Amino acid sequence: MREIEEHLDRLSHEVGALEFQRLLSDPLDSRNAIVSINAGAGGTESCDWAQMLLRMYLRWVDRHGYAAKTVDLAPGEEAGIKSATFLIEGAYAYGYLKAECGVHRLVRISPFDANKRRHTSFASVDVIAEVDDAPEIVIKDADLKIDTYRAGGKGGQHVNKTSSAVRLTHLATGIIAQCQNERSQHQNKEMAMKVLRARLYERWLKEREKELKAKYGEKKEIAWGSQIRSYVFHPYTLVKDHRTAVETSNGQAVMDGELDEFIQAYLKASLKKKG
Repeated sequence: MREIEEHLDRLSHEVGALEFQRLLSDPLDSRNAIVSINAGAGGTESCDWAQMLLRMYLRWVDRHGYAAKTVDLAPGEEAGIKSATFLIEGAYAYGYLKAECGVHRLVRISPFDANKRRHTSFASVDVIAEVDDAPEIVIKDADLKIDTYRAGGKGGQHVNKTSSAVRLTHLATGIIAQCQNERSQHQNKEMAMKVLRARLYERWLKEREKELKAKYGEKKEIAWGSQIRSYVFHPYTLVKDHRTAVETSNGQAVMDGELDEFIQAYLKASLKKKG
């Protein structure tokens, strides 16, 4: 009996491994992920929501034993953050987190409204794969505008006395990458270059996809920029993914990083579409 149970456990593990390989079989899936969060229109409300999302993803990172490194962080005027970019290091980080690309919507009673009215806030999440070995992307110094500035933080505790933060602008495309969290200008430039290369590669992939679509008449929807998930905390609690219809009433667990149910449902649905 014991041998049968051990055999069944081994088979279950092997089936799970095969399913995992099928879900994350794209060439970039095994890479690290570069995640950017941007607050939408709505001032303090959206900035606070962006910070809540940042905390949610960092909790997910902890749950999976990954490492997170902040690349750039712009605080809000009163609360929260205007934007954040961070690097998630770990096997298949991009494969999982690409499911989070899109607009996230929050409905709640605002903690910033003295009249306790219900507010709707939006923030966008962008996820790209880290690529240090893409032969399609060649960046020369002449292709770049390089600006240096002083890194800033609330209360002045993170303000450098020298202009160590770096902003890179790719002149041909207008794509910008910046970093202010490393210790030196050289390190900040290296990290900004890493982000810029990943963004340029993502652009190259999208252009290639458009060309193939035009050539072969592929009927594929591009979900980038669409609202993918709603987080409702008033008058009831419900987190719902609009792409897969997966939902839960345990909003606190989601905000504490329990995202795997949403991520796996999205990956399975994507595999089925390809299929």
